[in-house]
Amino acid sequence: MKAKHEVTLFEFDYIAAEGTEKHGSVSSNIEIVSNSTYAYLKQLCLCDESESQLLQLRRRDGMEVLQVQNYVGVVFTPDKTQIEILPKVGKNFGTNGSGSTDESEKARQSLLIMLKALKGFAHIQTSSANIAHQKMPLLEVFISQFLNSVNELVKRGLRSDYVPQEDNLGFLKGKLNVGKQVRLNFINKHKFFCEYDEFMLDRPANRLIHTALLKVKNFARSSANQKLLQELLFVFHEIPKSRDHKLDFTKLKLDRGMSHYHIPLEWCRLILNGFSPQTMKGSTNAASLLFPMEKVFEDYVAKVLKEQLARKRPELTLSTQATGQYLATYDSRGKFSLRPDLLIQHGSINKIVLDTKWKLLDSSVTYSNISQSDVYQMFAYAKKYLKPSAKDLSVGKDVVLIYPWQNNFDAPLEYYYDLDDGHRLWIVPFKICERQSHVIWPDKAKTILELPK
Repeated sequence: MKAKHEVTLFEFDYIAAEGTEKHGSVSSNIEIVSNSTYAYLKQLCLCDESESQLLQLRRRDGMEVLQVQNYVGVVFTPDKTQIEILPKVGKNFGTNGSGSTDESEKARQSLLIMLKALKGFAHIQTSSANIAHQKMPLLEVFISQFLNSVNELVKRGLRSDYVPQEDNLGFLKGKLNVGKQVRLNFINKHKFFCEYDEFMLDRPANRLIHTALLKVKNFARSSANQKLLQELLFVFHEIPKSRDHKLDFTKLKLDRGMSHYHIPLEWCRLILNGFSPQTMKGSTNAASLLFPMEKVFEDYVAKVLKEQLARKRPELTLSTQATGQYLATYDSRGKFSLRPDLLIQHGSINKIVLDTKWKLLDSSVTYSNISQSDVYQMFAYAKKYLKPSAKDLSVGKDVVLIYPWQNNFDAPLEYYYDLDDGHRLWIVPFKICERQSHVIWPDKAKTILELPK
C-alpha cells in the first residue's frame, strides 16, 4: 500500500472531509482529506473497539470534524492516504507555531529519541545527522533504518546452518531411513531414501528477514528505500519466506559470530508482529504505527532519571507506577488506588514522588496558571506516599510535576508550592535532547532534593 496522498498534523489537530471547508473559514489546525478517508476514520471513531479512543467527533468552524487524540505516528487508510500525527510539543519548537517543515522535523526527531525507552524500540537510531538528511515520514524512517540494518548484515555475510533433509536419492548419503526405503523403494531398488544434514541459508533468522522485507515492500515509497529493497530481495531470493513467523522466532538460534543479526531481527520482530503498540484493526486491516504519548513520555523520563541516579546517586532507586497507597478505605480495604508515575526511594523509604504530564501549557507558566487538577493529584500523593510515621521520620517531603520543555516553559518555577505539613511541590520542564535529555531543576531544588546536578 503506497501512499497517494499525505497529511501531516499534530496531536489534537482536526480532520475534515473534502467540501465541508466551503461552509466557512478553516483554521490552520484543520486538515482536509478525501470523503472516503474521512468516512473510514469516522467509522473507526464510532466503533466499540479500542480504535475509538484515537479520534473524537467534534464540531469546529461550523463543520463536522474528527479530532486526533494523544496518539502519534502514521495511519494508512484504504484509499492509500497516509496521515502522520506528530507530538504536539512540535508546535512550540519553532518561533511562530505555524507547523512548518522545520517544526515537523524537530517533533519527529524528539519522538524517535523518546521511543528508544519503549520495549522493543531500543535499536532505533536517533543521531541528528541521520534523521536530518532523511526528511521523511516516520514510517519511512523506520523502513529506512530496517533496510540499512539488513544491508549491513549482508555486507558482513549471511550465515548458513545444517538443515535436516529427507530425499529419495540415486546414491547413499547420510543415514538410510529403513522404513521409508522398504515402503517406497520396494520396486526401485536402485534408489535410497536418505536422511542427511545440508549446510544451507534456509534457517529461521534468514527466513524471518526475507519475510519482513516482503512486508515492507508494500509500504516503502521513497526511491532510495525502494532501490535498496530490490537489491536486498535479490540477495534473499533463494531463501524461502517464513510460513509461521511466531514459530520461527521460537526456533531462533544465533551462533557465535552472529551478533550482527541482532538489530535486523529486532526490526523483524517489530514489523512482523504488527509494526505498532497500537494497531487499527478494522475490516480492511489498514496499516498503522501509533504510540500513546503519555506512556512514551513517562517511560523516557523514567529511563533518563534512572541512568542519572545510577551514575550520581546509586543509593537511590527509582520505581515506576508505584502502588500500595489509596485515597480512601472502605470496610478496611483500600479504595481509589494512587499510582504516581515515578517514586524515588532510599532503601524502603520514600523520598520524592514525581509525575509526568504530557501537556502543552497555554501561556507563560506562572504559579497561578498550573492546572488545578494536577496540583490536587500531587497533593494526594504527598499526603499518602510521604507521610512520616513514628518508625520512620526520614521520609521525604517533596513532590515534582514534570512537563515537556516548550517555548513558554523553558525554565523551572524557582520556588515551590507549600502543600502544608512541610510538603513542597516543584514544577519543572524536561528537555528532550539527542545527547543528554534532562530535567531542568531550580537551583534551590538541587540543594533541597539532593538530586544529581
